[in-house]
Amino acid sequence: MSKRDYYEVLGVSRGVGEKEIKKAYRRMAMKFHPDRNTDDKGAEEKFKEVNEAFEILSDPRKRSAYDQHGHAGVDPNMGAGGAGDHGNFSDVFGDVFGDIFGGAGGGRGRSSVQRGSDMRYDLDLDLEEAVRGTTKKIRIPTLVKCNTCNGSGARKGSSAVTCPTCGGHGQIRMQQGFFTVQQTCPECHGSGKVIKDRCPDCHGEGRVREYKTLSVKVPAGVDTGDRIRLSGEGEAGVNGGPSGDLYVQMDVRDHAIFQRDGKHLYCEVPISILDAALGGEMEVPTLEGRVKLKIPSETQTGKMFRMRGKGIPPVRGGGVGDLICKVMVETPVNLTAHQKGLFQQLQQSFETENNDHSPQKRSFFDNVGRFFDSMRS
Repeated sequence: MSKRDYYEVLGVSRGVGEKEIKKAYRRMAMKFHPDRNTDDKGAEEKFKEVNEAFEILSDPRKRSAYDQHGHAGVDPNMGAGGAGDHGNFSDVFGDVFGDIFGGAGGGRGRSSVQRGSDMRYDLDLDLEEAVRGTTKKIRIPTLVKCNTCNGSGARKGSSAVTCPTCGGHGQIRMQQGFFTVQQTCPECHGSGKVIKDRCPDCHGEGRVREYKTLSVKVPAGVDTGDRIRLSGEGEAGVNGGPSGDLYVQMDVRDHAIFQRDGKHLYCEVPISILDAALGGEMEVPTLEGRVKLKIPSETQTGKMFRMRGKGIPPVRGGGVGDLICKVMVETPVNLTAHQKGLFQQLQQSFETENNDHSPQKRSFFDNVGRFFDSMRS
C-alpha cells in the first residue's frame, strides 16, 4: 500500500519551517498516542505514521531528498536511508511530554544509559509559612522504573537483541552518487540494540508514569522564586541511569495586611484625625503578634514608622528585617449634626486665629500663585 504524503500526515504545507513541523508533530503525536487511545486499534498505526513523517521532515537532508524525489528519496532500499519502523513509542513520549518537566533527551538512544529528566513543582505558601518555615507534603507525577521488566523494557524472560539493520554499530552507511554517507541507524536510533518482545506494562520504555508523595522541608525566610533541590527525586533514568532532580519553586501568596520587600514588611495603618492631631498610642499587627505604636501629635498622613526586627529572617542568614508602618489619616464619615457642628466650630477657630495650622496647604497654594503669575508675565 502506498504511503501518504508526509506533509499531509502532519497536516502542514510544504513551505513551513522547523518550528511549525515540530508543533504539528507534537499535536498529532499526542492525538494518536496509544496510551491515550486504548480503545482505538487504528491509533497505533497512525502514531507510527506520524513518528515516521517527523523523522523525515525534521532532518533537513532527509526533507530535501523527500521534497525532490518523494518516498523513493528516503527509501533505504533505494540507497537513501529511510525512516525505518517507528514503533518505539518511547521516542515520541519523551519528545512530546518530556518538555513538561524540562526533559533531557526524549527517547533517543533508548538502550544507552541516560540520566532521568529534572522536574519542577510550584509550591504555594502563605506568608506566615514562608517566614517561619514549614514542612509540606506534595504529590507529583513522574516516570519511575518499571518493576515488571526491572527497567529493561523487554518482556520478562527476554532481552534486547542486536539491531539487524546496523548489526549493532548504531550507524548505517548509504550511497548517494559518488559519496558514502554515515548516519544514525533509524531502527535502533544509535543504540545498536532493539527490543523485539516488549514489556506489556511499559511498552518497551523501561519506565512507567506514577504519582509519588514527598515531604518538603521549607526553611524560614523563603520568598517567591526561591528553589529547593531534591536530589534524585526527578524522573527515573533509562537503562540504569541515575534519576533526575526535583526542583520545588516557592510562590508566596499575597497577604491581606502585609506587603513584602525582601526581608522587610510594609503595612498601612489607618488612624483617626484626632489621633493624628493630638497623638496617641495604638496596637499594630506583626507576624509575631500585636505591638504598641506611639503616634506623635500633628502626624501627617503617609508618615512612615519603622519597627526594627519585626520583619523577616533572611533564608541565607543575616539580620532580621524591619516592619515599616505607613499611617493613613482617615476622614470621619457618617457624622451626626452635633459632630458636624463641632467641626464647624473648630474651622471657625482656625480662621479667627493667626496661627498657621495647615503649612502644607499654604505652601501648595503659594506655589500655585507663583505658577499663574509666571504664566501671565
